[in-house]
Amino acid sequence: MNINAPDRRLIGSFGIVGGTIAAATGVGLALKRTGGVAVCQFGDGAINQGYFYECLNFCAVMRLPVVFLCENNGYGEYTPFQDVTAGAIRARAEAMEVPAESVDGMSVVAVRAAAGRAVAHARAGGPYFLEAITYRYVGHSRSDPGAYRPPGELEAWKERDPIPRLRGELEDAGVASEAVEAIHIDIDTLLQEIERNGLEAPFPVPGPTREFSE
Repeated sequence: MNINAPDRRLIGSFGIVGGTIAAATGVGLALKRTGGVAVCQFGDGAINQGYFYECLNFCAVMRLPVVFLCENNGYGEYTPFQDVTAGAIRARAEAMEVPAESVDGMSVVAVRAAAGRAVAHARAGGPYFLEAITYRYVGHSRSDPGAYRPPGELEAWKERDPIPRLRGELEDAGVASEAVEAIHIDIDTLLQEIERNGLEAPFPVPGPTREFSE
């Protein structure tokens, strides 16, 4: 849960809901001087945290190169986001005159295009807000069976699964099915290798702090 790898430009994954927002704001302040773009990802549950507004306001005023990516998967732990969130999520950024858009989070193509627009804007100077509308297939934790979901909701969202959807789009665009399958096998092999390396790797040893420059 708590991961930091400055040498790989990962400054933090935190157990605090939306903790990445404040961290990315600090990095954005540094990157305004040195170049680069900070990206923070958080769920719809973090939208109602006070520091979301504080950081978004600070980034807007200071024109910091930060991309705010809200993964709206429909639920904050066990609660539908509509039950605890008033109005449209994107409108909260728009109220601060931060460019914002909602995108189909189940479409690889749509997310890639939106990410390109967001990074380009941030690199030119100023924050950008993206809401990726997606869905959480599993429970909040291993002990959560997801019994609060309405009947048929999970199955309906799985019909829009981004991986088979992208495969179909590639084949419709003329990519040979054999080539798509080869990519699938390569990725599966890579994931297995990453898992094996992670399980076999020694625990990290505390060392000197490294400066995050890009």
